[in-house]
Amino acid sequence: MLSRIKVGDQVEVISGKDKGKRGEVLVFERVKNLVKVRGICIQLRHRKTKTTGKKGSIEKQEAFLHASKVMPICSQTNKPCRVQIKMLEDGKKVRVSHRTGAEI
Repeated sequence: MLSRIKVGDQVEVISGKDKGKRGEVLVFERVKNLVKVRGICIQLRHRKTKTTGKKGSIEKQEAFLHASKVMPICSQTNKPCRVQIKMLEDGKKVRVSHRTGAEI
């Protein structure tokens, strides 16, 4: 089964607090349908002191968001697009932009 989103794709957030922001997909969990995008959905993690001599800290890291909240960006138009899956003559499945028909 071919997914409409893959690791390394450029995507744009279409709903939520980060609406309109763009980033690269770092992690895609197919079973839960969640994605982690670079620079999107930043959360603070408070780290406690583990050993003596080290200080606690506050770290920023990306959190997961639902895959339905992001859309892949078409390489030709540089706009978010829906994805179609087409079969080639040799039997391969490819992802195609619904807007332009170009391969993603």
